[in-house]
Amino acid sequence: MSPKIELLAPGGDIDAIKAAIIAGADAVYCGLDTFNARNRAANISFDELVGIIRLAHEYECQIFLTLNIIILEREFKTLAKLLSKLANTTLDGVIVQDLGMLYILNKHFPTLDIHASTQLTTHNIGQIPFLKKLGASRVNLSRELDLKEISAITAVSQKEEVLTEVFVHGSLCVAFSGLCYSTSASVGNSGNRGRCSQACREEYKPTESGNKFPLNIKDNSAFFDLPALIEAGVHSFKVEGRIKGASYVHTVIDSFRKQIDGFVETGELLEDGERLYKVFNRDFSNAFLRGDLNQSMFIENPRDNSKYHAIDKSNAISVVQIQDVEQSLNDEKEQIHADVFDKIKHLSIDKRKLSLVFSGEVGEPLAVTIKINEAHDQKITQGFSEETVQEQVHVMHSQRALVASDKNCIDHSAIEKRFKSFNNAEYNLTELSTDDIPASATIPFKELTALKNKIAALLNDGKSVLAEVELPKLVRHAKKETGAKLSLLICDENDINLGDVTDADIYFKLPDAYKRGCTKYVSFFQENPRLIPWFPSVLIGKDYDVAVNILEQVKPKLIVTNNTGIANRAFELGIEWIAGPFLNTTNSYALLAMKESFNCSGAFISNEINRQQMKTIARPENFKMLYSVYHPILLMTSRQCFFQQSVGCEKPRIDNGCMLSCDKSTSITNLKGVSFAIDKQKAGYPSIYNKDQFLNTEIIQDLTQLFDGFMIDLTNIGAGDKESPDKTVLIKQFEQLLNNDSNKENSESVGYSNTLSSEQTEAQNALNSLVPDSTNVQYHNGL
Repeated sequence: MSPKIELLAPGGDIDAIKAAIIAGADAVYCGLDTFNARNRAANISFDELVGIIRLAHEYECQIFLTLNIIILEREFKTLAKLLSKLANTTLDGVIVQDLGMLYILNKHFPTLDIHASTQLTTHNIGQIPFLKKLGASRVNLSRELDLKEISAITAVSQKEEVLTEVFVHGSLCVAFSGLCYSTSASVGNSGNRGRCSQACREEYKPTESGNKFPLNIKDNSAFFDLPALIEAGVHSFKVEGRIKGASYVHTVIDSFRKQIDGFVETGELLEDGERLYKVFNRDFSNAFLRGDLNQSMFIENPRDNSKYHAIDKSNAISVVQIQDVEQSLNDEKEQIHADVFDKIKHLSIDKRKLSLVFSGEVGEPLAVTIKINEAHDQKITQGFSEETVQEQVHVMHSQRALVASDKNCIDHSAIEKRFKSFNNAEYNLTELSTDDIPASATIPFKELTALKNKIAALLNDGKSVLAEVELPKLVRHAKKETGAKLSLLICDENDINLGDVTDADIYFKLPDAYKRGCTKYVSFFQENPRLIPWFPSVLIGKDYDVAVNILEQVKPKLIVTNNTGIANRAFELGIEWIAGPFLNTTNSYALLAMKESFNCSGAFISNEINRQQMKTIARPENFKMLYSVYHPILLMTSRQCFFQQSVGCEKPRIDNGCMLSCDKSTSITNLKGVSFAIDKQKAGYPSIYNKDQFLNTEIIQDLTQLFDGFMIDLTNIGAGDKESPDKTVLIKQFEQLLNNDSNKENSESVGYSNTLSSEQTEAQNALNSLVPDSTNVQYHNGL
């Protein structure tokens, strides 16, 4: 493991990337105009990426490409073409969220280094070996973790030879990254597809505690916590900000560069951090890192706080004083902007100029003289940059000699046809000369191909050019049984008796948190073997330890897990497991990743995708596909307290007892009058839910042939003050709806639409009546 401390900078556009490089970043992460989770950033083209890589490497800076969204089935052909091109660059790594992309990278693109995105919500020690097995060399940890938790995970990572990254500066999401569906469910803009509409920054109607921005959290900054993170073994200090400009990036990276270098040299923190307040900020907090979750983490101003900080610091009171402070700050910002652009204006990402001159005589090999010219910027010294031109000259020869011939002569068109492809993202082919080739001469065309390959390897830093990967056609396996079985999700021990009215599978949802050493659920599952344990998405620290103990002691035949750490441990124990809906599975390759690497036996397909997107997913052999047809619509889950900002709370900060004992509920209402339920179950994380329940009976008519089972969520979580329908009645109506004559189902014809019987139509109408506030808009909109 490298002891080097890496400073990792954001690069939303070319200028920001140049600013990061010149400010001393060890690495920059950036995105193309597709497949990345910052669609609001300017982003870059592939040709620009190639130039950026070359420029960065001149400054001993690495470039990582963000491909950190969930992928749809139809996109993999395009994705494979992109990855094939990336494999022939000197890109230093790709940042990934989707398990299907991890699968094809690991299987088909072994030269590309894989980094696990923060969107994978990595927060416990079990997730590290899971991601390593899928090919990840480094993991970006969840932003909600404290130093003790980071240290524990990093210790495991070092044993697994996996590097860890921690965000040290920039915007914070109030929700766990990768588990926020707020704008996906409400306006169809999925954060998992790079289209987050930032509902957490919106203004809401004033809450009981007087807050208009109850979800707006301050920016993260670990500027004074660097020694503790170094001691914890963290490899990379990552700065957020791909929608920020060059001035912001340069100021923040330069400040962190000086702070890191000063500490390494002297053992002291020498910078005061004041420069960080000169650029965009929402004020700063390190409360997550310190494990001190309190109300001071929130701020009522979602916009730039730099002006207010300057006014407070100067003790300005009068209108004139405040105007003077604002003018002074504006002048400083303009000067920062001018200084940064003066430093980066000489940096070039232009293509290198390439000249190919062919020559030869009959009886002699065909020769090609290769000239590479590039504008090269010397590193800026004392504020000056001198542009020079470097030229490389190489001569290559064919293996066989030219021979006289009147047929199939080597003319300009034959040469151009084979060599014009060198006018590409890396090179501008300015000259392709064949004037010095005899008019009546030829050579086997395979000699031209061999010569082309030699030139390609030369231009590719001596490496052979990798062929484009075409993904093998997936085999679509039929499900074993006709029809689709009903399953229930419960979390109340009193609901066990629902097993008396149905033969449906019953999942029991385990809590997010436990008392240390809790053994209650071990005996509970041993006494109720029919119940299938359902593990939640987030299990941090001791809560993960307790959950693993339940798994190890009970050793159930089957579990459902929404947490990859639990999935990995189940695989190690030989326990059959199903991927829960919050693993957000959207494609066939994610199914293959879990089945082939971890013996997964089934998966819930994402509720974010639509009917057409589901139809294209290919079922692996002996694999179950499941879908939740009735559940509360989770918008976000947080480690922070939503009640301090909404209804107030006597406690100044969250303590260990809050998770285990608090069971409040309330709501917030946006300026459009739409209300959202805030629910906190005992031993659960605070969560926000949509006003409507998800109820999708259409899928039973449309796609029964695709799914082995449909689940209904009877936990009542997220219902707020709404009265829940009678659970027994719900079960009976869903069973009636699923009572489909098997000869109506054509399992070999995906897309075959079943006609509902009169009894099923009656059940469908009854369910719509039982759940009047419902929607299935995601089933139609998709991603």
